[in-house]
Amino acid sequence: MAISLLLTKPSSIPTKHIFSNNKLYHKNGTVSVNPILKPCSSLRTNKNDITISNNHKLSWQKELEQAFKDQLSDHYDYANDNAFQELVDKRCVDNIRMLIVDAVQNAKAGHPGMALGMAEVGYVLYRHAMKYNSRNPKWFNRDRFVLSAGHGCLLQYVCLHLAGFQSVQVKDLKQLCKMGSRTPGHPENEVTEGIEVTTGPLGQGVANAVGLALAEAHLAARFNKPDAVVVDHRTYCIMSDGCAMEGISHEAAALAAHWKLNKLALIYDDNHNTIDGPTSLVLSEDISARFKSLGWNTIMVENIHDNLSSFKEALMAAANETKKPTFIRVKTLIGKLSAKEGTSKAHHGAFDEDEVKKMRERVNWVDRDQFHVIPMVYREMQIQTDHGERLEKEWCSKLYNYRSKYPQEGAELDLLLNGGLLPGWENALPKWSTSDPLDATRGYSEKCLNQLAKVLPGLIGGSADLASSNKAYLLGYHDFSQPDSPWGRNIRYGVREHAMAGISNGIALHGGGLIPFAATFLIFSDYMKNSIRLSALSHAGVIYILTHDSIGLGEDGPTHQPVEQLAGLRAVPRLLVFRPADGNETAGSYRVAIANRDVPSVIALSRQKIAANFEGTSADEVERGGYIVSDNSSENKPEIILIGTGTELSLCEGTAKTLRQEGRRVRVVSLVCWRLFDRQPAEYKEKVFPSRVVKRVSVEAGSPVGWREYVGVEGKVIGVEEFGASGAYLDTFKKYGFTIGNVTKVARSLLSE
Repeated sequence: MAISLLLTKPSSIPTKHIFSNNKLYHKNGTVSVNPILKPCSSLRTNKNDITISNNHKLSWQKELEQAFKDQLSDHYDYANDNAFQELVDKRCVDNIRMLIVDAVQNAKAGHPGMALGMAEVGYVLYRHAMKYNSRNPKWFNRDRFVLSAGHGCLLQYVCLHLAGFQSVQVKDLKQLCKMGSRTPGHPENEVTEGIEVTTGPLGQGVANAVGLALAEAHLAARFNKPDAVVVDHRTYCIMSDGCAMEGISHEAAALAAHWKLNKLALIYDDNHNTIDGPTSLVLSEDISARFKSLGWNTIMVENIHDNLSSFKEALMAAANETKKPTFIRVKTLIGKLSAKEGTSKAHHGAFDEDEVKKMRERVNWVDRDQFHVIPMVYREMQIQTDHGERLEKEWCSKLYNYRSKYPQEGAELDLLLNGGLLPGWENALPKWSTSDPLDATRGYSEKCLNQLAKVLPGLIGGSADLASSNKAYLLGYHDFSQPDSPWGRNIRYGVREHAMAGISNGIALHGGGLIPFAATFLIFSDYMKNSIRLSALSHAGVIYILTHDSIGLGEDGPTHQPVEQLAGLRAVPRLLVFRPADGNETAGSYRVAIANRDVPSVIALSRQKIAANFEGTSADEVERGGYIVSDNSSENKPEIILIGTGTELSLCEGTAKTLRQEGRRVRVVSLVCWRLFDRQPAEYKEKVFPSRVVKRVSVEAGSPVGWREYVGVEGKVIGVEEFGASGAYLDTFKKYGFTIGNVTKVARSLLSE
């Protein structure tokens, strides 16, 4: 049974309270534990707690007697249900380990070490702790599991298979790491159903798990009622020594404690080994003490291999914690059973045949075929799946009654569970006139965000201590904070860009219809680049609001002036990078970013001011990625094409005006999003950039890398190939040639060739 099975249905709670996460939030600001909803679990330790049918015991008896013949006497008492379950659990763990070995041997690749060492943890989570329905893996109120130590994915694949997930069959275990398989070398949520988030780079999953837990806490606070709890699930995450060393895990863990995410359990595989050798080579700190100092509830499990119930007790303690996230440190032996057990050599790679033979002997598995599964193991795991199916039916009934009793909240929750996009939401985006006052595109972004917040109930996010500079704050929607305002839609991340991006991925992939935005300066995107890449890989629709987008930010100098960042971000597959020129294109960028819920977007915004409605720009045309802003060529082809992004588009238009006065035919093109333009039909791209027009100039205050594709061999690229300089932005622009005068000079030179 799952931890939350025995939660009793509340009968009556005063209506002047807000209930979330087993706590009552009183209007006077105080918090108390809900006495009716005290956490309870089937992970019990009292001798008479478990009742097992005789038929179930008989189905297991022969297997257990064969497996533990040296441990069981001829007169073993099968009437002791707890002791019997312990034997069953142990044999199930043996089967998991042998499937791990078989998969690695068959593939001649993979990472068996962590998977073998943490087999008990994986088994207990999928058999005794988590609530899920493998027949409907996307059930909203399921518990979430994240494998931050993604190299141990084989453990999760085996558990998914045994638990009845159709995404992992025995044939899939046989295809481990093979091209096109559903069991890739690290877990990918878009490849294998049952995988919540894509992990691999260590520490990322810790931040993802914090995001998942935040999403649950936020939605619970918004929708749960004293007599109707419809959002109530836990998040479990396995992390490794490597995760503990990566800075993102520390950033995310600090926030989890600060936010009091008590439904988050982080399980630390303390096996004292990394790839290069024992952790003593590089690690001296007490990881538990670190987490305790951050504000976590910390638990030590000393000997899980011989005492499985100790881990069950730890999970029970975590379930009963009402104020803090829980850090469970589990001491394990990497490569358990193998000759490499307890050493870094067990981390990855197959075993030799003699070693496999000895491993099979140690668990009485000698005469069994590869990928053998004891039939009763399937049945054992089905107990949990059947339980999850019942829980889902109960939840659906609760949700039906909730809609009837709370129609307004029910309608909003339904909207979120179906993607969160209200029909016609895009009509809320501001429309600009030529009379609007000048502002930076970050200012136009602020107006877009706040208008969208009114029609998108899932819009939530924040900045890395730069909300006032990024203009990324939802006015009137409070900060997310427990216990004060967990329903708040502004997230204060502090100076933690990396964790912010990883947490945003978790929020986006939670499935609760939340649309996360994460804001900082474009230069600091480097801090979170790996998380941004994972956004694209895992189809997480995070909106990255990156302001101060060029050397045009001025006085802060080259440490803060982005040069190569746009080129690097544009190189990330699937990532949409927008650099809008004015208010129109800013609104258009948001329209596309919001609409694409499985694609992350970067919106790069200026500090310097520009017109709100630049003549010729269009919010509608942004979806094409590039379009013609102005052209005086009539039926003729232009003599030259000027291409710009961001505020530099105005330089192109200023140059065009000068050249047109000289009788030249000039086209100006906005290339606001390269990837969207590249996807357009060949006919459209030829229309914008006629192949016969080879005289082209690009103008962007960033790296010239990538622009040659659009200007061609004969074109000119005006870019920045240094680190910028400190000074007023106009002086900085002048130094690097970003003036109408210089662009005009370059264009005239090209025309004269």
